[in-house]
Amino acid sequence: MFGLFKENIRIAFTAIKSNLLRTILTVLIIAIGITALVGILSAVTALENTISRDFASMGANTFNIQRYDFTSQRRGGGETEKINPIINYREVREFEENFTYPFTKTAVSFTGTSSAEIKYENAKTDPEVTVVGINEHFLDNSGLEVEAGRKFNVFDISNNSNMAILGSDFAKDEGLFKGRDPIGKRISVRGAKFTVIGILESKGSTFGNSQDLRVLIPIQNARSLYTQPNINYNLSVKVGNKEYLDAAQDEAILTFRNIRKLNPVEENNFGLERSDDLINRILSITTYLNIAAWVISIITIFGSSIALMNIMLVSVTERTREIGIRKALGAKKGTIATQFFMETLIIGQIGGILGIFLGILIGFAVSKGVGFDFTTPWVAMLWATGITIFVAVLAGSYPAAKAAKQDPIESLRYE
Repeated sequence: MFGLFKENIRIAFTAIKSNLLRTILTVLIIAIGITALVGILSAVTALENTISRDFASMGANTFNIQRYDFTSQRRGGGETEKINPIINYREVREFEENFTYPFTKTAVSFTGTSSAEIKYENAKTDPEVTVVGINEHFLDNSGLEVEAGRKFNVFDISNNSNMAILGSDFAKDEGLFKGRDPIGKRISVRGAKFTVIGILESKGSTFGNSQDLRVLIPIQNARSLYTQPNINYNLSVKVGNKEYLDAAQDEAILTFRNIRKLNPVEENNFGLERSDDLINRILSITTYLNIAAWVISIITIFGSSIALMNIMLVSVTERTREIGIRKALGAKKGTIATQFFMETLIIGQIGGILGIFLGILIGFAVSKGVGFDFTTPWVAMLWATGITIFVAVLAGSYPAAKAAKQDPIESLRYE
């Protein structure tokens, strides 16, 4: 039995080699479909990993009060879109004073600029550094960790100390300090001097934007440096126990409504977002990308299955006399069917392996190009393997059955 199986495999490879160009074209058609599937799924998985990395560190027990909700509604029919007022400094100060829910920490921050030029001695950065004014709870609520040095404490913030925490890019050999330890060094931000007390752990980049090229300074110092009108402040609340999250949110909404002097029938003119809701909403977008990957690959794979069936039907017709000789020598229908079915399976698997390899390469290239966290797409690879087997079975069944049913007398007469 095993010897017959080996013989069928040997004959299958011989037949494949004898029609090499046709086989290569069929393999490429199958590979294109599998490449589309694995490549897009790899890129989508990398995107999901990056989003999870950037937001999961905030924790599921954090929520933000912000100007708008994460989702925005497009209005038509001449309706005027509602424009919420900015969250100003007076409001965040009132919120800090009046929001006293137990076991919560309120972080206040604002972005002074995203194009700062930071100086140290005779060196300076390109004007692409983000300067953020923060209070003592910002790092904890944002999931940021200090790799070297220390965080701000309540005394640093309340005393408006001229201290700064830098992103990890500043500590690189090619950075502002040329590989020297930045801790204790004095930098200049808009002419103001700040002593570096900490270096953040690397956060990488998201969509090509570096998260490690920023300077964090006490919020009052930032307000004295950046005095542009209509600055929008950020409020983030972290709850010590997740069981109290909903109650804390309700209390925060009530507090901010009172600050804005909204009456009971008025809608909120601000947004509230939980960190885990934000992750789920963003990740839901990747569902559409997954659907697109499946639609594209299924259309291509359907075409490749037709091409594979066609090549096997042509092969059966061309080898009619060979089938007659094998039957005359005692080959059974099952043996003939197995031979042609094996050829189809081998061609399908070669195309699948090539498609998986190319798909992983494309996914890796796209991920590295845009700064995503690439991981080997095992699920996509398993799906691709299963699909190629299914395509081979689907495309090979009819040609194999047709070959097995041929009459040996008529086959020997065939020219």
